[in-house]
Amino acid sequence: MRGNEITHLYMQAVEMGPTVESTRLSNDICGLYDDRHGLILLTDWLNKRQRRCTLCHELIHARHHDPGCGSQYGIKCERRCRRETALALISPVDYGMAETVYEGNTWMMAVELGVTIQVLNDYRQLLYDSGVCVQ
Repeated sequence: MRGNEITHLYMQAVEMGPTVESTRLSNDICGLYDDRHGLILLTDWLNKRQRRCTLCHELIHARHHDPGCGSQYGIKCERRCRRETALALISPVDYGMAETVYEGNTWMMAVELGVTIQVLNDYRQLLYDSGVCVQ
């Protein structure tokens, strides 16, 4: 992962307006976006790759002013956000190189691309859905 990418995401947050805070969240939640309060919460136990992916994900929720998981649009918003996060963090060229070098090894590819396995799998699902590759 390039060191300046997380800095760029924090600068993007400043430009967009939401405050980003690190706090203790429940073990199954990496981050939250609260549109009403203009707040992004990131759990304090994230490593660099997780923090990068989670902050990008929550910034996409902020860009769309998503109402939250509990709303009637929550599932649709989350699906869109996961697609956009994968597209924002993984370039097709880098993905292709990682796929070739690591022969499809998910963990090594995710580390090389600086993303979580979930983001990598979301990217792979996009490729599959578009007919670019077969799972």
